[in-house]
Amino acid sequence: MTRLVPVSLRGYRRAWLGRDVLAGVALSAVAIPEVMGYTSIAGMPIVTGLYTLILPAVAFALLGSSKLLVVGADSATAAILSAGLLGLGVNGLVPGSPQWVGLAGLTALLSGALLAVARLLRLGFLADFLSAAVLIGFLTGVGVQVSTAQIPDLLGIPGGRGNWFQQQWSWMSRLDEVSWRTFAFGAATIVIIVVFKRFLPRFPGSIVAVVVLIAVSTATDASGHGVAVVGAVEGGLPPFGLPSGLAPGDVSAVFTVAVSCFVMILAQSAATSHSFATRHGDRVDVDRDLVGLSVANIAAGLSGTFVVNGSPTKTEILDQQRGRTQVANLTMALVSLLVALVFTGLLADMPLATLAAIVFLVGLDLIDLRGLRQIRTRRRNEFVVAVVTAFAVFGIGVEQGVLLALALSLFEVVRREYRPKDFVVGVTGEGVPTYTAAGPGIESAPGLIVFRFNAELFYANASRFADEVTALVDNAPDPVRWLVLDAAGIADVDYSAGIRLHGLLDFLAVRGVTFVLARPDSALVDTLKVYELWQRIPPENVFGNLIDAVRAYPDGGPPDAPPDAPPEEPPAG
Repeated sequence: MTRLVPVSLRGYRRAWLGRDVLAGVALSAVAIPEVMGYTSIAGMPIVTGLYTLILPAVAFALLGSSKLLVVGADSATAAILSAGLLGLGVNGLVPGSPQWVGLAGLTALLSGALLAVARLLRLGFLADFLSAAVLIGFLTGVGVQVSTAQIPDLLGIPGGRGNWFQQQWSWMSRLDEVSWRTFAFGAATIVIIVVFKRFLPRFPGSIVAVVVLIAVSTATDASGHGVAVVGAVEGGLPPFGLPSGLAPGDVSAVFTVAVSCFVMILAQSAATSHSFATRHGDRVDVDRDLVGLSVANIAAGLSGTFVVNGSPTKTEILDQQRGRTQVANLTMALVSLLVALVFTGLLADMPLATLAAIVFLVGLDLIDLRGLRQIRTRRRNEFVVAVVTAFAVFGIGVEQGVLLALALSLFEVVRREYRPKDFVVGVTGEGVPTYTAAGPGIESAPGLIVFRFNAELFYANASRFADEVTALVDNAPDPVRWLVLDAAGIADVDYSAGIRLHGLLDFLAVRGVTFVLARPDSALVDTLKVYELWQRIPPENVFGNLIDAVRAYPDGGPPDAPPDAPPEEPPAG
């Protein structure tokens, strides 16, 4: 029977039910206005925002592993979707049109399919390839784009076209056309939400703003005085079926958009799940979450809505409300269904400026200035990567920003493997290893060089490894008699590197330098045997630890080390 219980609900206690239900209701009060705002980013009808909180949320609650992760519409994937569909260049394709809705549903289906493939191939680890710096930069860029895109609606003036810079110039040059009534609604929304966040953080200011300003709009006939309002909202049950109005080539057209959404879903959902699981001492199965996210997006595509993602903001709200499990998210889905069935008619008089103000504040929350400052003070090169990613997202495009984020993350991996921190190791008279950055003129002792290379040897760094060793030998203060390779940091050697190692052994032999290997693990030994390198190293020149290797140097190593000598590890970093 236990196997039939969803993973996220196993071990559930009846005592949690009341708290979970209350947390789900409180979450709904924040999530519903928020996802309605995200529809303006995605260019979708307002009711489709509600639909992202119904079937997709239920699907993840029943099939995912995370106890708290809230799945629904998300600003980052909404921005990717909108930018991607606009970039297709399809004649007559405009946000909100039936064709747009159909392509958005198709993108959700393809994203779900990609997530399913990732689960089958156990590719959950790919989430680790978007570094924290890149993710902060990406979300900051999305925040800038999302918040600035709301300014025309806040001011009641037409939005501009073109790139981000042209759009900003458009509203700046038309400030004389500001609709002050519209601006008043937007400003009031911002003030209400900010005040509640500051003084009553546990109470959802966004739902208060929506209710109050809909009432004010209705009472003052705002639409009759030039204030743009949402208008009639068609509610009811989510439709179920394949997206309509699609052409044969649409799958290939939106595939790259789906790939970008897939990357963002994988990275953001995994990071959010890990963060909250760690906070509560829980374990997260990323591959299991991929199942939930896959089915959630397929459910979104089949129920007339758009791509869904794990939301860090909504998950944080659920945690603040002391929700314990996915029962809270099932409650949110039920409340959202009730709103879609009964209360959508009340949304007709909601000013668009109110919706824009909600999204504007969400965008500002995504701009992680604190995270950027921390990166700048702790890792300057990663700060540059974060800033470049942010500028690429809003300056070039969200989809291109995703690709750049991936490229920069992979480049950083290769850079670290290509240029690891290398050391010349010495041993003091007390048997304590010392580590000095490798460079010409450095030696461990007269005639002895102990070299530590802190990366796997592969085709990209093998030549650099050999060149460093050659330079150390050529520029040593004393003629080198022994070269000891500390292999503790070398887990593997590929074929190209094996060839370079043969050449390096030839070079050392010609120079009369004895090659010594210290601390190789069994996997490395097996690899060296395959490449016929092991056979070139006499058994007496292989040592299980570094200090023994140094002691064996013919001109004498340090005196016997005390039994409690410090571990043979280089400094961190």
